[in-house]
Amino acid sequence: MELQINNLNKKYSNGVHALNDVSLTIQKGMFGLLGPNGAGKSSLMRTLATLQDVDSGTVTLGDIDVLNDKESVRKVLGYLPQEFGVYPRTSAVDLLDHLALLKGFESKADRNQIVEQLLLKVNLWEHRKNAVASYSGGMRQRFGIAQCLIGSPKLVIVDEPTAGLDPGERNRFYNILSEIGENIIVILSTHIVQDVRELCTQMAVMDNGKVLFSGNTDEALLEIKGKVWEKRVTKIDLPEYQKNYKIISNKLVGGQPLIHVFSETNLDNGFSKAEENLEDVFFAKLNELV
Repeated sequence: MELQINNLNKKYSNGVHALNDVSLTIQKGMFGLLGPNGAGKSSLMRTLATLQDVDSGTVTLGDIDVLNDKESVRKVLGYLPQEFGVYPRTSAVDLLDHLALLKGFESKADRNQIVEQLLLKVNLWEHRKNAVASYSGGMRQRFGIAQCLIGSPKLVIVDEPTAGLDPGERNRFYNILSEIGENIIVILSTHIVQDVRELCTQMAVMDNGKVLFSGNTDEALLEIKGKVWEKRVTKIDLPEYQKNYKIISNKLVGGQPLIHVFSETNLDNGFSKAEENLEDVFFAKLNELV
C-alpha cells in the first residue's frame, strides 16, 4: 500500500499558509517528517488523520480517497497526536477495551485478546490496572502506541512522540516503532533529527508549509558529502564568520562555538572536513544552502 499526497494547500483564517503545494509519496516502512515548530507538519498530520479539511489537493491511501472517504480511512488508521487526553481514573485495560469497542470489536472475548496482546507488546501488562493518567510520560506514549494498533491499521501517524522522554524511554519507544514499521506505513513527525536518524530510511524536510526535500536518508547525506567543514571559533569572532561563510549550524562545545560550514571548495584558515550527518542536512535545507 502507498500513500500519495498531491498538491495539498491549506491557509488558515489568520493568513498562515500551513500547507503550500505539498506533494509526497510514502511507501511501507518508517517515514520521517522533519521540520521546526510551525513548519506545517502537524497540519499535514491532522489532514491525513481526517481531522481537518484542506483548500485543494488530493490524498490517496491505496485505493482510498483520504479527503472524501474519511470513514474508510479511520478503519485502517492509527493516530498518536502530540497531546492526547485520557479519562482520569480509568485503567489501561479498561480504556483499551473501550477504544476497541469504539473501533468495532463487539465480542468481549476478542477485545480481551486484543487488549492483552497490545499491552504485552508495549510492555505495560504489569501496569494494566493502573490509571493511564498516573503513567509517566514514556508509559503514556507506549499506551498511545497500543491504542494506535487496535484493528491492525495500515497507516500509523505519530506526532512529536519522543519530546520530553528520557533516553531509556526514548529507546523503548524506538524499538516499538521500528517493529511496527516493518509491515505498514508509519509516519513519524518530529523536529528531533535523532528520531529520524535512528528509525527512518525515507524522510522529508518541511518549513513554512513547503517540502524542501523528500527522499532516502542516504541520498540526503550524499547531497552534502565532502562539503561540510568545521572549526572552533571564539564568540567574539562568530559574527564575522557568519558574514563571510555559509554557516549550517553552530553549537557550543566546551563553552566555545563549533561551526559547521557548507562549501563546495576546500577551506583553509583552520577548517577541517567534518563527517556529514542528518542534522547538517536538516539545517542546510532550512537555510537554503543546498
